[in-house]
Amino acid sequence: MDTASTSAEIIPLMKMMPKGFNKKKFNVSYPVVNNKNLLDIQNYSKRQCLGKEVWPEISQVNGWMISAETATFMKWGGLGMIASELPEAFNETYCAKGECLTVVTPMYLGNTGKKKAELVDGVYHGAERNDVKVKKIGEIVVPFVGDHQALVKYKVGVYSGHLEHTDYIFLDNKRFFSINLHKKNPSAQDGCYVMNEFGINEVERFAFFSKAVFILIRDICSLKIKGIKEPNILVANDWHSGALAGLMKYFPTAQEEAGWMSTVLAERLKHIPIVHIAHHLGYQGWDYDNTSKILNSLYENLTTLVFKNAKAIKNSNPRATNVLIVHDCYNQASSNFHLADRVVTVSKHYMEEVSKELGFGFDFRDILKMRKDHRNFFGIVNGYDKKLISPNAAKIDAVNKYFDGFNFSVFDETCAQDKLKNKKEFIRLISKIAKDKAYKDKVIPLVDIYKFEDIEKSVKHVEKAPIFCATSRMVEQKGYDVAAQALVKLYTKYTTQMAEELPIFIMGGAGSDDNFQILKDLKDKLTEINPAAAKRLFVFRGYRDEFAYAIQLAADFYLMPCRFEPCGLTQMEAMAKGALPVAMSTGGLVDTIEDGVDGFRTEVFFTDKRRVYGSNTVASRLKNNINAYAETLEKVLMTFYANPSQIEQMKVNALRKDFSWTVENGSLAKYYNLFHLGHL
Repeated sequence: MDTASTSAEIIPLMKMMPKGFNKKKFNVSYPVVNNKNLLDIQNYSKRQCLGKEVWPEISQVNGWMISAETATFMKWGGLGMIASELPEAFNETYCAKGECLTVVTPMYLGNTGKKKAELVDGVYHGAERNDVKVKKIGEIVVPFVGDHQALVKYKVGVYSGHLEHTDYIFLDNKRFFSINLHKKNPSAQDGCYVMNEFGINEVERFAFFSKAVFILIRDICSLKIKGIKEPNILVANDWHSGALAGLMKYFPTAQEEAGWMSTVLAERLKHIPIVHIAHHLGYQGWDYDNTSKILNSLYENLTTLVFKNAKAIKNSNPRATNVLIVHDCYNQASSNFHLADRVVTVSKHYMEEVSKELGFGFDFRDILKMRKDHRNFFGIVNGYDKKLISPNAAKIDAVNKYFDGFNFSVFDETCAQDKLKNKKEFIRLISKIAKDKAYKDKVIPLVDIYKFEDIEKSVKHVEKAPIFCATSRMVEQKGYDVAAQALVKLYTKYTTQMAEELPIFIMGGAGSDDNFQILKDLKDKLTEINPAAAKRLFVFRGYRDEFAYAIQLAADFYLMPCRFEPCGLTQMEAMAKGALPVAMSTGGLVDTIEDGVDGFRTEVFFTDKRRVYGSNTVASRLKNNINAYAETLEKVLMTFYANPSQIEQMKVNALRKDFSWTVENGSLAKYYNLFHLGHL
């Protein structure tokens, strides 16, 4: 670095951003510079989005899966599944070639009341009831702004462990990774998303996590930490590690310019490729109040230098002109969307949606369209190990024991007809719950039910009574209100008996009062329209694993009227149990359900009153998702009653379907190609 020629330009920028700078009216302008490093920062977003950076030659993958969640130790959703299952499948398949994918995750400690994790005598007991022996291999120091707006050097313990086929690196810091609850923690937040006892919220927690990962990699490359091999690819799992690309691509350049890092080390860090896996783009890690605090924590005394040169690639969104913020708010996902070497969504169809529709891509639609056009944005469906979700003899035995006196059966594609036995058992179970309050309180004590009725004697021919279920989380995404309105339309059309045996619907899950009220209102409305049909509608709120499992074992169909579904695992679970999904044509549901073959999908799908899927002709006729879903339900019922052999064959097709990571040309093979070649 030529200090004499750059010092006058750089020194005024070597400072933190002022507290609350984003809360005043301001415009970000980018100076015209001749300095090589500042030009590099200004142009990096453009180069990455247009695919100008060359993917490095990787003969053997030594990758890190960087994830705030893992299904093994701390799970809240699908992103925790991929963080455990992708590395596990990768290592089992490719370890003989000397390739590996290591999981890097926080060592959460504490007890939320629902999730508990502790470290005792060298054994980490995770929140998902898995234990692993760990060894402390070092300690790093992570500068991060504390309570008094000054940088504090926080010590982070680095632990290693091995479980099944996968190596784990755990990062330990009590302040940021404690899950003990703050008295102001919102009741809906749990697990790694709590506001903890130190007042740390999820965005600040995961910004610290990204910073700690960066420091760890830097210290490994500098030989300050030994016993861990330097990674040659980083897989950032969703917004939680969304700050990583800014730290790896911008921060070394800024430190090099300030004379705080050698050019050799800066280049070494910048050229480790980053693959960002985006799950649902509605979750991005916003934090308006802590915008300056988090930016100053990430980039320290070079925050102003980085921020004032973090120019986003030119796009039509006036909110997305700076890589580090959206409009005036810190956005954790933003730097990875702009700066990662590759971006992946969890299904191909969702990739199309987010790069085309504002309602799916939000502030990053234009960025993602550019990436798609320049072939550094891909869609890969999440895998799902089939042996984990197929009817399992041990699990079914446990369900039978739990409910006491019931005999649910194991079945697969070779004996799909045995599912009929489970329908009979479930009708008997739901009727017993309806008529025996003491039994209900024993087997599903924390589940609220509404006007359950005994239907055991009224169902004369079980094989002719289709069972529909929905046991997802009762949130807006899952579209319980859409299903309710579609059912009202259907039963208004068929006010008399539509068949000898009316359908049975079981709908509910963990969720809010509002969503439960929608289902209770549906029950009451159907009672007015068709009392016989209403008796066969069972609505509940709450979750009990054995109950949900029994429902899926019996169900012929699984309702998925989703407003969006980036990938979806529920339809995979349902198909593995011979329950045909009845789904909206959105996201991963399009990629995983073949309409009329192993499930049913709507002919058209709308968002924000715009047609996203299907023909204009059908869209003009149906006009909205409620009509589209009602028509699909009608189609399902007519097929069930008029052509039962087709339904049975579809169940066999669904049972045969395998979404496992390791199937030929499946999801694992796509990731393997991506890691090695930079494309699928």
